[in-house]
Amino acid sequence: MAPNDIASIIEKLQSFVTIQTQAKWQFYLGDGVGEIDYEAFEPEQLQAVQLNENNYGIFPKGGKLAWFYQKFVIPHDINQYEIEGLHCRLNLTWWAGSASVFVNGKLVCEGDLFDSSTRLSLSPNVQPDDVFEVAITLISPSHDIGALMKSQLIFESDDFAQPDAGFVATELQILSQYLEKYQPELLPQVATALQTLPIETFQNRAELDQALAIVREQLIPLAAPIKTRQFHVMGHAHLDMAWLWTTDETWEVGQRTFSSVLNLQKEFPKLTFGHSTPALYEWIENNRPDLWAKITEAVTKNNWELLGGMWVEPDVNLVSGESLIRQFLYGQQYFLEKFGKIAPIAWLPDTFGFPQQLPQICKLCGIEAFGTGKLHWNDTKPFPHGLFKCDRLIRQNF
Repeated sequence: MAPNDIASIIEKLQSFVTIQTQAKWQFYLGDGVGEIDYEAFEPEQLQAVQLNENNYGIFPKGGKLAWFYQKFVIPHDINQYEIEGLHCRLNLTWWAGSASVFVNGKLVCEGDLFDSSTRLSLSPNVQPDDVFEVAITLISPSHDIGALMKSQLIFESDDFAQPDAGFVATELQILSQYLEKYQPELLPQVATALQTLPIETFQNRAELDQALAIVREQLIPLAAPIKTRQFHVMGHAHLDMAWLWTTDETWEVGQRTFSSVLNLQKEFPKLTFGHSTPALYEWIENNRPDLWAKITEAVTKNNWELLGGMWVEPDVNLVSGESLIRQFLYGQQYFLEKFGKIAPIAWLPDTFGFPQQLPQICKLCGIEAFGTGKLHWNDTKPFPHGLFKCDRLIRQNF
């Protein structure tokens, strides 16, 4: 069995717990943008959504309001795999300046350009014929079209002792990709184990789950090398302080983002979130003391990581070294005064290009690590690594 065959089995397993719903939305453009209220929803205007070549449901730019609606009726099974009792989530991604999601007439989720995805819980114990009427309002950005980009129902087991087909598929995907890169000689063992799965012949979920449990037991030893490498996953929502919006919008987006994270941490207590930009924290402190108190509590409980150490996330190419040092000076002083500690990680996910003196400046300002998303945005001299450790600091004079 070739890697492509392994991938096809993984895809098949994922299909047992996923319903693609993107093409089934209905849609209409609203007349104006006021306070979003479900009472303003006009279902008689709905028409079938027309998707573009990227499978997006798009609508005009310039703060236009769009309503999307879909009625979900939960089936008994997906290709013989019963989904009764599983946790049903609606997985959405949008591109909008503002988003509101209503389930059965109740507002359950809000978002924006940066809080742009959700795995919304519809039911932790879904039953056949359950009905969920979902209406979404999206307001397009002033500078760009709006879009509903992805929509699917996902069914998951909350009991890790009895994982569902999708959970096992994710495990297999990680294992097979790791082995393909580092230990390809072990891939035949994965293929042999997967050939025992009754993918096309199982009669019910219990039968397939039992077969999956046996395969997992066989393959767990192959995952031992992966477990020697430990990754701690942290949530983050990048937020530009100065972009194609007013300062007031920056503060509004910041409040919504932080409030959304704190609400998610109630549902997922193990969720750790990290954010930079002391300038934003200071505004929250001065203008939203209620939200500030919740953030400081989350930091105290180590549920919230302080990132960046710089007053804002600046450009690091055009400004002087003195400017960068002052960014760290004021940022780290604020974190130390308000939280009793400084940020250990320089955080510049959206900065294009970096001067050779930056490591020296970071190190001397208490920074131990550096994170960005832009090292690979280079069409002239590609950077060879995505994750690396530098054991020697090269000092340069300005």
